[in-house]
Amino acid sequence: MKTFNKILIFCFFYICIFNQTAYTSEKIKIGLIVPLSGENSLIGDKIIKSIRMAINKINDNKIEILPKDTKSNPIDALKVSKELYNQGVRIIIGPVYNESTKYLDDLSDVTFISFTNKLIDNPKNVISAGVNAISQIQTIKKFNDQSNLNKSLFLIPKSEFKNEIVSAINFTKIKYKEVFYFDREPTKLTKQIEDLTKYQTRKNNLKFEIERLENLSFKDKEKKIQNLKKRDTLGNIRFDSVVIADFDENLKSVATSLLYTDISSKRIFYITLNQWFDKSLLKETSLHPIYFPSINKNNYELFMTDFKNTYGSEGDQLSFLSYDLLGLIYFLIYENDFKITKKIFYKRNKFKGKMGIFEINKNIITHQLNFYSIENNSFKKIF
Repeated sequence: MKTFNKILIFCFFYICIFNQTAYTSEKIKIGLIVPLSGENSLIGDKIIKSIRMAINKINDNKIEILPKDTKSNPIDALKVSKELYNQGVRIIIGPVYNESTKYLDDLSDVTFISFTNKLIDNPKNVISAGVNAISQIQTIKKFNDQSNLNKSLFLIPKSEFKNEIVSAINFTKIKYKEVFYFDREPTKLTKQIEDLTKYQTRKNNLKFEIERLENLSFKDKEKKIQNLKKRDTLGNIRFDSVVIADFDENLKSVATSLLYTDISSKRIFYITLNQWFDKSLLKETSLHPIYFPSINKNNYELFMTDFKNTYGSEGDQLSFLSYDLLGLIYFLIYENDFKITKKIFYKRNKFKGKMGIFEINKNIITHQLNFYSIENNSFKKIF
């Protein structure tokens, strides 16, 4: 009987060891759906190269990346995702474009980590990993609190991204004075900024004050009048900062309109969203300083250098993000004893990547961002 029990115990441990060995050697299959053909194929190519860099860094031969071509459309995104599902894939990185996510809820057993930064109206199984509005507004809120700013004017373009910004404002409970939706068309924009800032009223205030002083007699009268004539307007500004929720030339247009209405960045804080260290803003010295949240600048530059040294071509923002996404997924699977389940993105967790710290909670990814200013022809880190 004792011999029989020993045989049973031996068999039990043998089975456990065998199963563990088989389990640990089992491949971790991760899908990757990006555009590999057509006009956006270069984007997909860079992402694949970046993923390859991440694989080399992780150095675990259990990882198996299965790339597929979405052709930048939602129908093909679903088609190739079904192919990956039939190969046993349950986590997929991608797609790149928000439009390509629209049919992915047909695969409810698959979790998609998309490159987009939009949170509203995503399918339940799609988690946006881009630097979303909540992450950016949360960082602006931190700066405003540190700077005692509580009368922010939010200038938001009439675009599809508008609702993302408004939702983030409400979610973060940032203090503000007013939210205004503007037209990007230059002539409309200028008129809207004039009305919003009461430019004509302040201009008339100056005119009437000069006329009033000219009819009085007092010491240093001419000096005071001459000083007033050097000004463009007279009167208080109702806000202490302006958050311009736009990018590129549109951002410059709004800031220039503010400058035209005599509301410069020397009088109030010019704050904007993540500009990804757009070097063209360094030349806009009349608008400086400009403040914005963003990812870790040093790591971003180091990654771009490594990418170019490795492949002889330039990386981009999506390739930088994709490098971290593979690391994030591997970390969460590792934390879950290499079991790929939906709960790994539902439990509260943190991951420190090249971009900074990713926060995961209830299928939402947010980023702990840094904050920068643009002044003296350079990007300066605030925190």
